[in-house]
Amino acid sequence: MNNKFNKLTLAAAITAAFASQAHAGGYQINEQSVSGQGYGHAGRSSNIHDATIVYGNPAGMSFLDRAQITAGGTYLNVNSDISNVSSSRSGALVDTDAGGNVTGVIPFSGSVSGSNDGDMVPGTLIPFAFYAHPVNEQLAFGFGVYAPFGSKTDYEDSFQGRNQGNYTEVKVMTAQPTVSYRFTEQWSVGAGVTYNRVEGELHRQVPVSVPGNPLMDPMVTEVDSRVEGDDEAWGYNLGVIYQPVPETTLGLTYRSKVDFNLEGGFTASSPVLDQLGVGTVTDTAALDLTTPETVNFSLTQQMTDNLKLMFGASWARWSQFDQILVTGSDRPLITDEQQNYSNAWAFSTGGEYQLTPQLALRAGVALDFTPTQDSTRSVRIPSDDRRIFSIGAGWSPTPDLTLDVAYSYLTERSTQVNQTKTDDLLGTGPITSNYSADYKNEAHGFGAQLTYRF
Repeated sequence: MNNKFNKLTLAAAITAAFASQAHAGGYQINEQSVSGQGYGHAGRSSNIHDATIVYGNPAGMSFLDRAQITAGGTYLNVNSDISNVSSSRSGALVDTDAGGNVTGVIPFSGSVSGSNDGDMVPGTLIPFAFYAHPVNEQLAFGFGVYAPFGSKTDYEDSFQGRNQGNYTEVKVMTAQPTVSYRFTEQWSVGAGVTYNRVEGELHRQVPVSVPGNPLMDPMVTEVDSRVEGDDEAWGYNLGVIYQPVPETTLGLTYRSKVDFNLEGGFTASSPVLDQLGVGTVTDTAALDLTTPETVNFSLTQQMTDNLKLMFGASWARWSQFDQILVTGSDRPLITDEQQNYSNAWAFSTGGEYQLTPQLALRAGVALDFTPTQDSTRSVRIPSDDRRIFSIGAGWSPTPDLTLDVAYSYLTERSTQVNQTKTDDLLGTGPITSNYSADYKNEAHGFGAQLTYRF
């Protein structure tokens, strides 16, 4: 029985954990520039302001007049409200005698007790750093370190939806060397190679039916299942900038998909498993995960000497994420689930006003549409369409130094999670767990960055 238990526990727990990790790709991080945050990232590919253009559009480096370094970060404070909760379990427990012989089947159903505190996303600082170095009027080099994707949710231990998932942390960090070449006064191109590292940790409480015996009645318990994994992979990005007239700048940036094969370890433990003599279950697990390619287009228009306006549109090819395929060393196929993500758009508009030679004021608004589907939305990523309102300022006490600050308020459309999972870890009858709840999410982003020009 122990060997069968090991395989079934591995299948159920890794399936749930890594499936949620794949969903975490839906959380694309925009915080790679505080100056851009102030106007809602509307001019990401076209507004050449500082070294963060290494990420925004590598072609823009050749428009900079001198070398500079920009470093900073944005602190995100997310608030979530959970309401209208329903959580239940149902199934059939198999009763056995001391010899392991089946003596009866006991159907059961009932609610799952617990709490729904919300605010499960810890405050997080997202840092970045960029360096751009124009060699001459045509050629420039640059380098950047930033986070393009990431997600973290940490519910309380008593969370009522813990059978679906109660902890998720996925981080992608990228290092990018970049080159830019300006062919004419109007045209410039750029390219960067990206080295990407992903790390993930996911937890879920898996319901398990324990067969009865003379010393124990049939019961349902929960197994603490955890997965950790990481991988490294390469990608690239391309950019082009066109200035038909000095007052108008058009930018286009393409970022490639990145193919990861996460490998790591799995553990499942509980006091009941110790009583059964099973102990802690360990194994390996693997998942092929692809972050999507993205395209960003933006326009920057200098309206007057002091005012410029920006517009941006971004597209991400999430439709290629149509299934989750998880494998383990004990089973060649753990799960193959359809996800059917849809391609997603984001739009933004903003502006900057040069109030004085030293002080610039910024504002912007963005609409960010989710790629997730109602039928597959998870407690790990209970997200929907977003509206983001931003303000910011840039202060340059000297021509060599600029301090940028920004504040963003993000509000999401109210959404619903309606998740169902079925587990049969011991082969003693399936247990189906259901969790349904309404989520309302909002976030505050506080950013600061420093730029020094050489």
